[in-house]
Amino acid sequence: MSCRTWWAMAVFAVAISAADNGAAKELTYGLNVMYHMTSLSPPTSAQMTVCYGFGCGRRYRLDFTAADRKNLTDILAAGRASAEAERKAVQKAVIWFDRRVGPVIGTNKRIARAEIRSLDAAHNFDCFDTTRNTSSLLLMLEQWGLLKHHLVTDPRYRGNVLIGQFPHNTAALKDRKSGVDWVVDMWPRGYGEAPDVMTVDKWLSER
Repeated sequence: MSCRTWWAMAVFAVAISAADNGAAKELTYGLNVMYHMTSLSPPTSAQMTVCYGFGCGRRYRLDFTAADRKNLTDILAAGRASAEAERKAVQKAVIWFDRRVGPVIGTNKRIARAEIRSLDAAHNFDCFDTTRNTSSLLLMLEQWGLLKHHLVTDPRYRGNVLIGQFPHNTAALKDRKSGVDWVVDMWPRGYGEAPDVMTVDKWLSER
């Protein structure tokens, strides 16, 4: 299924996820919905499930080593001074993640804005995959106490065909001080490139 189709399924998932009282109950409602849709467990402090192959059709368990944790800790340390600096550090953490898993699962061949019409599911993420992967990475950073200025919040969705905007979803953060919501969207960028980081309001107007 394409990124667009999976976005539509989220509406149905919201209706059934209220009955989920499993391990992810400490998460926000929207994050619970996200994991419920594919029967995924949220990340622990030691590992996360990486989705790829469109619609989480392929999965890889990434166990974080001591070296991985040190690398991410060093990356996020550069963002302690301000919320803006932390968002830049988050961008670098997503790049690190992309390069960490790419050679292992084959997504080092991935392209920007990949979907089912790309005809190469084995080497790509659609926005369904990137939303889950980025959210899981951010949740791990949060669990490790590396996010000082932001909280991981519900994934965000957009889609208005009247203005030529197709359905799309992404991971998001909330600025603790200002309350402003920001997206962290790696789907529009190719392998090893910095994800889009912008306010939700701006992202909702993008095409």
